[in-house]
Amino acid sequence: MFKGSITALITPFKNGKVDRDAFARLVDWQIKEGTSALVPVGTTGESPTLSHEEHKAVVEICVEAAKKRVPVIAGTGSNCTAEAIDFAKHAKKAGADAQLVVTPYYNKPTQEGLYQHYKALHDAVELPIVIYNIPPRSVIDMTVETMARIAKLPRIVGVKDATGDLTRPLKTRLACGPKFAILSGDDGVALATRAQSGDGCISVTSNVAPRLCADMHKAWEKGDFAAARKINELLMPLHEALFVETSPAPVKFAASLLGLATAEVRLPMVHASENAQKRVRAAMEHVGLLPAKKAAAAE
Repeated sequence: MFKGSITALITPFKNGKVDRDAFARLVDWQIKEGTSALVPVGTTGESPTLSHEEHKAVVEICVEAAKKRVPVIAGTGSNCTAEAIDFAKHAKKAGADAQLVVTPYYNKPTQEGLYQHYKALHDAVELPIVIYNIPPRSVIDMTVETMARIAKLPRIVGVKDATGDLTRPLKTRLACGPKFAILSGDDGVALATRAQSGDGCISVTSNVAPRLCADMHKAWEKGDFAAARKINELLMPLHEALFVETSPAPVKFAASLLGLATAEVRLPMVHASENAQKRVRAAMEHVGLLPAKKAAAAE
């Protein structure tokens, strides 16, 4: 159902509020640059610090700006099942095409708890679900066996895998079947995931380098592996720089250098440090996103 370069969108802020105009422009630019689908209000969109009203507004803006040109996979996850269902109902009403549901964080459910959580969401709202498995942030890891069990439900359509385990995509494919979308949650292993039976990547880097990210996946799909490898090698320093500190502070700084949005984040997130900013600038110059003279002027 989903493949290629999918952007985990930042949520632009201006003077402490969601910058609706900047967000709508970002959505339009992403589509024109070749992004295959959009994910508003994921972790990169700072969903933990958005109010419920803001969360829902960001989904609505994304759907409206996308105008059905690409699918919108709305972030609806929560460690409270009832809250996740509420977000899912809103996403469905707003016109989203699917939902990205993170494994419940902090309360550490068992594998059976995970199954029941996703089954409750599945049964409550007729909106396709992409599981978001990210043990570094949520603490728990959904096993391949549990995922295969959940994947038998008709509206469970894929996974964003951020386990860091490069055997996981292939194991998931064998367990969940050919139609289950396997998407990398880590830009640095996106191409490796495709080689391990994956379908694409839900990307942070594509916030600022959407054309390159999209071209890499398109090259892979055409069988031009040399071109895909070349782009992957070019992008690697940028992937690393955008995670030199906790995301999304570095990518928001990068976006500010391109004039896409301000670098504002919300506490407990803080602005990228001076060292992080230097790393980001250098990586953007390396990729060709930022001319050296512009980087110098920005200092």
